[in-house]
Amino acid sequence: MPTAVPIGAASNMRSLDDPRVAELRSRLGGSVLTPRDAGYDASRRLWNGRIDRYPAAIARCTSTADVVTCVRFAREHDLELAVRGSGHAVAGIGLCNGGLVADLAGVKGIEIDPRLRRAWVQPGETWGSVDRATQAFGLAVPGGTDSEVGVSGLTLGGGNGWLMGAFGATVDNLLSVELVLANGNVVRASVQEHPDLFWATRGGGGNFGVATKFEFALHAVGPEVFAGAVYYSFEDTKEVLQAFRDVAETLPDPLTVYPCLIFDEGSRPVLCLAACYAGPVQDGERAAAPLRHVGRFIRDDLAPRPFVAWQSIMDAARPAGRGCAIRSHFLARIDDGFIDVVTHQFARAPSPLSVVVLEHCHGAIARVPTQATAFALRTNPYHFEILAFWDDLAKTADNLRWADDFMAATRPFSSGEVYVNSLDEAESGRVPEAYGVNFERLRLLKKKYDPQNFFHCNHNIPPA
Repeated sequence: MPTAVPIGAASNMRSLDDPRVAELRSRLGGSVLTPRDAGYDASRRLWNGRIDRYPAAIARCTSTADVVTCVRFAREHDLELAVRGSGHAVAGIGLCNGGLVADLAGVKGIEIDPRLRRAWVQPGETWGSVDRATQAFGLAVPGGTDSEVGVSGLTLGGGNGWLMGAFGATVDNLLSVELVLANGNVVRASVQEHPDLFWATRGGGGNFGVATKFEFALHAVGPEVFAGAVYYSFEDTKEVLQAFRDVAETLPDPLTVYPCLIFDEGSRPVLCLAACYAGPVQDGERAAAPLRHVGRFIRDDLAPRPFVAWQSIMDAARPAGRGCAIRSHFLARIDDGFIDVVTHQFARAPSPLSVVVLEHCHGAIARVPTQATAFALRTNPYHFEILAFWDDLAKTADNLRWADDFMAATRPFSSGEVYVNSLDEAESGRVPEAYGVNFERLRLLKKKYDPQNFFHCNHNIPPA
């Protein structure tokens, strides 16, 4: 059965007629789906169920050559091109209305050299598959906090995660990247080759090309780490966070801690201090001990556990198809007034699936100079995220209103920075906040490598 497409859902839908679809199919090693094909509707769905878009065609790429074909075909036929990795971005930037989607889920491959401590990863992989491959050798790439997140999106935007205190952001461990440029050429960018492009790629998102292979440095981690969470009563949030901000200044680099507000199984709000120690398990037990003494805890599940299991612990709480919205900014400190606002606003959440996260960005990630990579967010130690989740999409407006009100209430405490990977749909005006002093240099490099802004289905950096 052909998919029913709402009238007006894709203004450019008719621009890709049958002869051009046939042409694309003849040039692509993978397959092509259009609204008339079975599987189109399922293929256009994203992790965030709130996003609903209708591309004219979805090209299921299987190689770098297929990506080149998509770039050249889109240019030849004046089509917007969106690039989809895992489709996990909250803003839905992997999908466009009426254009061509280059779906990279089939561009897969992982190679490990345990002697050199190097990994070569293609963009169709997720962090879960990378973790499983590298942990076979007791090694890891600093990734994120969800195993289902795609390698490409997280890396190109920066890469905060459980290993950032010990080894820095994901981009700090990127050694080279293969890119398909806006003109369809394939280049390798590294410190030695196209160093300006390599600088821009480390944080500049998908603005400079389509990444088709990443080379990462690996570090000794696991296979077991000391990780888990200590849970405190919601009523004690202020006391615990006040104590935590003092403790945070003494934490060793390998210990990364995320204070989080969540709802328990009885839909009651609770505070937890989630933590992971990226070093020997016995050292982690000692390093995390202060987290048990910032108040009277109600539960403690800090324990040795497989790193792979810890990296996927949040997956169940964030299934595909659930509505999601994100609002975020950085903080220089945890003020008492901020704690008061957060506890008040969180208690008003319309959905018990929602979460508030305060990532403590210290150690290695904070020691890299601001202008060493395009990813400039190095000086403010707390990354604050409001994550609204809901199952009933009819209640989208209520949850968006809550997220917006929450954001407005906390804005007075913001450092004026935002992590590009945490930008939501319709937040393009905040892109300069993501790059700070690096923004104008990025605009100049965008003019050099993509002067027509061909790659604009992203958190866009316009050419100078």
